Amino acid sequence: MPALKRILLKLSGEALMGDDAFGINRATIVRMVQEIREVTELGIEVAVVIGGGNIFRGVAGGSVGMDRATADYMGMLATVMNSLALADTMRQEGITARVMSAIGIEQVVEPYVRPKALQYLEEGKVVVFAAGTGNPFFTTDTAAALRGAEIGAEIVLKATKVDGVYTADPKKDPTATRYSRITFDEAITRNLQVLDATAFALCRDQKLPIRVFSILKPGSLKRVVMGEDEGTLVHV
Repeated sequence: MPALKRILLKLSGEALMGDDAFGINRATIVRMVQEIREVTELGIEVAVVIGGGNIFRGVAGGSVGMDRATADYMGMLATVMNSLALADTMRQEGITARVMSAIGIEQVVEPYVRPKALQYLEEGKVVVFAAGTGNPFFTTDTAAALRGAEIGAEIVLKATKVDGVYTADPKKDPTATRYSRITFDEAITRNLQVLDATAFALCRDQKLPIRVFSILKPGSLKRVVMGEDEGTLVHV
């Protein structure tokens, strides 16, 4: 039996690139959607927040003279592109998905309305939240924490390229070990970069646990929702 009923899955835009330099790798997005389908088939309600780093990195744009707010809005539009690609791939894989945007572009996707999002989840549809929070200066990590709290998700699942939170960077330090679980306070004390500070604080205040795991490991998402020891659980 699944250990969870409703989850918020945070995907990075970079995760969609696969081995490509930028954009969306077809095989990679199909594999991710198949992982999500496995979970929906267990009766779990799934909402997704996706980043836009594979198309546009806002901070990088700001560092070369672009206005930060403008760069962030461009990043939001990149997440809309990723959300549309994700929803279309889901359709092809037999999943019903709805994209809801925090910024108004009604000709393309519907606006984010919380009661509607909850209705879609209860109907078994996957809801993809696009355009972050709709505000500049906030990351898609913060959007994941915010939407997770709003929809009453039991957990935020941060899908990364690393299979959890480590004592040090495992690429640089071969002696680094993975935490199976860690408290919010311990993560702060040890300065572990789980989510950005705003997102982390929001999850801590709302007592919303976070699990960091690798989306690159086949079957990892299913193992997480089944309550197995996958990745790192950050809890109160």
